[in-house]
Amino acid sequence: MSVERELYRQTAFPLFQNRLYESRDAARNCPKADIRLVEDLSTGLVRNAAFDAAIMDYDSFYNNEQSLSAAFQDHLARVAGLIETTMGNQRLVEVGCGKGTFLELMLARGADLVGYDPTYEGSNPRVRREYFSEDLGIRGDGLILRHVLEHIEDPVSFLFRLAAANGNRGLIYIEVPCFDWICRKRAWFDIFYEHVNYFRLGDFRRIFGRLLHAGHGFGGQYLQIVGDLSTLRRPERDLADAADFPTDFIQHLAQEAGAETGPCIVWGGGSKGVIFSLLRERAGHPVDRVIDINPAKQGKFLPATGLEVLSPAAGLAGLAYGTVINVMNPNYLAEIQSLVGPEFVCKGMSDD
Repeated sequence: MSVERELYRQTAFPLFQNRLYESRDAARNCPKADIRLVEDLSTGLVRNAAFDAAIMDYDSFYNNEQSLSAAFQDHLARVAGLIETTMGNQRLVEVGCGKGTFLELMLARGADLVGYDPTYEGSNPRVRREYFSEDLGIRGDGLILRHVLEHIEDPVSFLFRLAAANGNRGLIYIEVPCFDWICRKRAWFDIFYEHVNYFRLGDFRRIFGRLLHAGHGFGGQYLQIVGDLSTLRRPERDLADAADFPTDFIQHLAQEAGAETGPCIVWGGGSKGVIFSLLRERAGHPVDRVIDINPAKQGKFLPATGLEVLSPAAGLAGLAYGTVINVMNPNYLAEIQSLVGPEFVCKGMSDD
């Protein structure tokens, strides 16, 4: 049994913040579970010790699509360039390819690539609607693992299984949220039940003996790693690189909520917006409207709060001049401000 240091607790978070619902009642009554973030004092890894993989079922209703944003499209293009530079573009395998957006981008750039994901809804024969496993017998020069590892209960063992499936050879691109960014920005709306793991750059330096690339992307929010699968190892905690979790992580939630005088408008019906709305409601200052440009989300309801996701036209209708719009991801601030015009004031959450 591992020895742990507790960092953070929350109760009754939605299991899936990226699964929207057809009715307000269904959304409010969605399955929920608790958060107990701990640092493992043997490995140094941070995880939700209350996580239960048995209750997680990623189905076709799961939607984490961000590609409608020009800023996110730019990010994907940068990722593609990094992969091409470090791993090439032949014999690639994307594990957990989602709706296939990045896979299609890579194919358009001339890559030889296959993907695996049980939630895939498209028709590309290069994607198989199943989880990648050792039994599939696929060999790639490079594996791509974008926003998958944070969802896996035992991430290091999972990496070893991927390596074994690939003959203990090849390179792997890993992209995950950066826990240090979350802590530094006090981004309390970036802690989700879906994410059992919260990684720091030092974690991957202890997991891999050889890294071809280790850095940050998407405005510092993501870690970007290219590692050599043949150098995988079990990490050991480094006392000099212990998790630095702020004692005032959630302190300003009530302060900001209490200081507002107008309606609370949120732009972003994804993960951040779901948790922001939930904890604002619990703080006694609920969100009034949630806006998202994704038509697939509009008219649906956020888990836990039951807030309806509105189109920009519906969400902005009737708001007074100068109304503040809380943009959940500051990377989208400029494009959203341009979209709404000077009539409204866009505020990027997590901005310094």
